[in-house]
Amino acid sequence: MSDGLHLSRFGLTALLERHEDIRVVGSSEDNLSALEFAQLHSPDVVILSLEGADSDAISIAEKIASLPGCRSMLLVTSSTRSIVRQAFAAGIGGIVERSMRPRQFFEAIHRVHQGERVFDAELTVAALVNEDCPLTEREFAVLENISRGDTIDEVAARLHLSRGTVRNYLSSVVAKLHARNRIDALRIAQKSNWI
Repeated sequence: MSDGLHLSRFGLTALLERHEDIRVVGSSEDNLSALEFAQLHSPDVVILSLEGADSDAISIAEKIASLPGCRSMLLVTSSTRSIVRQAFAAGIGGIVERSMRPRQFFEAIHRVHQGERVFDAELTVAALVNEDCPLTEREFAVLENISRGDTIDEVAARLHLSRGTVRNYLSSVVAKLHARNRIDALRIAQKSNWI
């Protein structure tokens, strides 16, 4: 269990320890420590906290999920289509919300332990299909990278595009979303839970 909020982490650890079928083998202050713990001790399931724009949680959960016999799941306050899409593509076992009832939480852990994936069905379908999003996959990828604070040069390098092509995609995004500029386009996309 990794969570930077001490009371939250200790509370969840105590809750999990009370369940007869679950054994807590460790608790970490942050996600990077959880990865190091998982590499050393190979727990069955690692629960990582993802808060806000905590971009390392998904990549660390992906690394943990790639360890032999180890699965990972994310604990979130709320999730967006972007988070669900990234987690699903990364092979992460699931996403559970902090507001989930304890019984459902235990069930989710058991299901992930058994190799199942635990994602909210409605949000997952919306994230993977994005029927109401007018953007192409490439336009969406550019906007998603911009939303993380990447510069045009960084987006171009990450997506293997030229700077001009990235600018063209951004212009297209602004036009398709009827936005005033790229900041407004980001606002529209975030309000629609696309990113």
